[in-house]
Amino acid sequence: MKNNEVARVFQDIADLLEFKGENVFKIRAYERAARAIEHYPRELKTMIEAGEELRDIPGVGEAIAGKAVELITTGRLSYYENLKNKLPQGITNLLAIPGIGPKTARRLSGELGISSVDELERAINEGAVAELSGLGNKTAENMLHQIQALRRKDQRIPIGEALPIAEEIIIALGAVAGVRNLTPAGSLRRFRETVGDIDLMGTADNPGQVVDAFAALPQVAQVLAHGSTKGSVIVKGGLQIDLRMVNHDAFGSLLQHFTGSQQHNIALRERGRRQGLTLSEYGITVTSTDELEKFSTEEDFYRRLGLQYIPPELREAQGELARAEQQSIPPLVELSDMKGDLHAHTRWSDGHDSVEELALAARDLGYQYIAITDHSAGRGIAHGLDMDRLWQQIAEIKALNDRLTGIRVLTGIEVDIRADGSLDFPHEVLSRLDIVIAAVHSSMHQSQDKMTRRVIGAIEDPDVDVIAHPTCRLVGGREPVAIDLEAVFRAAAKNDKIVEINAMPDRLDLKDVHAFRARELGVKLAIGTDAHSTSHMGFMRFGVGLARRAWCQPRHILNTLPLSELLVLVNRNR
Repeated sequence: MKNNEVARVFQDIADLLEFKGENVFKIRAYERAARAIEHYPRELKTMIEAGEELRDIPGVGEAIAGKAVELITTGRLSYYENLKNKLPQGITNLLAIPGIGPKTARRLSGELGISSVDELERAINEGAVAELSGLGNKTAENMLHQIQALRRKDQRIPIGEALPIAEEIIIALGAVAGVRNLTPAGSLRRFRETVGDIDLMGTADNPGQVVDAFAALPQVAQVLAHGSTKGSVIVKGGLQIDLRMVNHDAFGSLLQHFTGSQQHNIALRERGRRQGLTLSEYGITVTSTDELEKFSTEEDFYRRLGLQYIPPELREAQGELARAEQQSIPPLVELSDMKGDLHAHTRWSDGHDSVEELALAARDLGYQYIAITDHSAGRGIAHGLDMDRLWQQIAEIKALNDRLTGIRVLTGIEVDIRADGSLDFPHEVLSRLDIVIAAVHSSMHQSQDKMTRRVIGAIEDPDVDVIAHPTCRLVGGREPVAIDLEAVFRAAAKNDKIVEINAMPDRLDLKDVHAFRARELGVKLAIGTDAHSTSHMGFMRFGVGLARRAWCQPRHILNTLPLSELLVLVNRNR
């Protein structure tokens, strides 16, 4: 059982306890544990097998640690089962709908016998929900919108699809006169790997004009709501986009509130309460005087609470507030820090552009270097490089470097790690290259032990510099291979080898929590786009966003090094 599955059970327990009206501290304990486990960089299963204490995880006490052990070792949790059996069937489905709290869920269950989302939708359409005292048509309509949004969120899309849509709309709305601020919020701004919907926040001299333009965009398939400061639409493809506009002097608090995460904001509100302050999207209210303070920037908002500014990618309630209080959040890696791309494919294998076209695109991005790492023949794809074709490519790159200025093209290969752990090319070939990245592309159903030994074998090979996309996952498409990443990271650290953050949006491999752990263990990371055309080179921003979520600084990322230092590092074993 994976960490995210354990976390989901503990969050369900928290919801069920809230429905029952249990002690709030007990509820919060399960919520904290769920958050801590979901974002913990090591798998609990591995820790249990190693005899390590789960109580060492911040937010996990002795009782919850015992429940986690039971859940992971047996696949079920008696406490959770008993809790569900004592409540109306399907009540967790109602509690999962935003805006439906325990009291409303209790009424829907007790008075209308509703125990599923489908039953609730039917009751709303039949008018039964609106007839409940204290609810009415507007509340029922909002519930219906939330049900529709929830179903769309169940079909989350990769950030690589969502961000271009948001940027396209921001560009269109930016042409409206008087627009001063316009930016994504929510999970998109925090650079989570998938997105359920898109939140846009902005300010303008005439907010109503912006909302009107938003509702009239050609991308819009359906308008859900259209007011003077808010709008909500479904764009073609089924993605929901919500727009909120406020006065210029309140933009900072609006952006902070809707960037989240929810648990980060809960922790912030608790801090504010202890200081006699109430936090909202409109600003900070001094409780004793009822005076509202507005903030045009997020920096001012955090400063008012005595905190260092917290970058959006870190706002996951994973210790960032304590670091911000100590003014010790480090400067995270920026896209502008990247000096080159270390993973790119050309027409020599399965890419679409020539070596020169990629080199010129890299130079246009301000890079000092780009590594050409076409596939080896064992990859099993058309035109994978054999030795003869690799020598021909090396000659082409040498000639290109002789006549190009402002960019250095590095010779490289993405060499296949075969099922038996051997590499496609021998030392005599690999030692002639500037950089060698090794990756698994076949026999992905091997046991964890065999896959781990297979990858560690490549790490221990003196010719290999980088392990690419270590878990082989495809976001929403292919589950990661069974591999002991803790062992892989420790081997990489011991052998001074590099592990890749693959920036391809449908890979994002390593994922954020794994990159966090690798960094903790002293493993150097590289961000590679895995570009198969010049257009893919823009994927670097997704890798940088993931690295920022892993608290990476420039010094943690190999390709923030200038060319001379990079070459010394990757050629140390040759």
